[in-house]
Amino acid sequence: MKTYDSYIDSMHRLGRITGGIALVIILGVPALTCWKFGIFPPIGNLMAGISSLLVIFVPIAIIEVMMYTPMAGIGGSYLLFVTGNLTNLRIPALIMCMESAEVQSATEEGEIISTITIAASALVTTVVIALGVLLLVPLTPVLNDPTLRPAFDNILPALFGALGVAWMGSNTSGFAQWKVGILPSILAIVVIMAMGGHAGKLIGILIPGMALISIIFARFMYKKGWLMDETVAAQC
Repeated sequence: MKTYDSYIDSMHRLGRITGGIALVIILGVPALTCWKFGIFPPIGNLMAGISSLLVIFVPIAIIEVMMYTPMAGIGGSYLLFVTGNLTNLRIPALIMCMESAEVQSATEEGEIISTITIAASALVTTVVIALGVLLLVPLTPVLNDPTLRPAFDNILPALFGALGVAWMGSNTSGFAQWKVGILPSILAIVVIMAMGGHAGKLIGILIPGMALISIIFARFMYKKGWLMDETVAAQC
């Protein structure tokens, strides 16, 4: 019978293997395509493009690893960073499943629920994408309907808004979680109002950035004893 430690070791082993295979495929397919058709870009132009992207995505990648790994656990993290769609699919699904199963992250139960949730989410995404490819032509008039366009443009804000209200409205282990969301919510509103129509371009930085601020702010309030619910504080 496998112990939890042996399970974690197997997750690391499988994660490294599948991560390596995914990296080879991700880099190999465009490289082979360029070689096959003789369209490989000049090295100088390639490096210039890569450098401009690294400036943006390296900080985001570091923040996402620090932010999501404790939540997703070992097996879930390997799946998370290979399959992608973190903020708009995997993390919302993970949060809702943990809430439904009444488990906490960084626990044995949370590790199992996280791995199953992210794997199921990846499989569902694959099926939906396959159906989308098959139905793209028949559904094009519906997807391009101006009446539905505002709904498609606001799926992500609506999703995270609903999750945020549910999370901040809960009271876990005597801690008033809504207090954690005060500062990042105000900062996000200020940034969005200041950026106007360009705010959508910053969504990849804004979400991890606000999450990092939430962590720092929550730790500060925890040290000060401001997070504890008044009833629990009185009992203490």
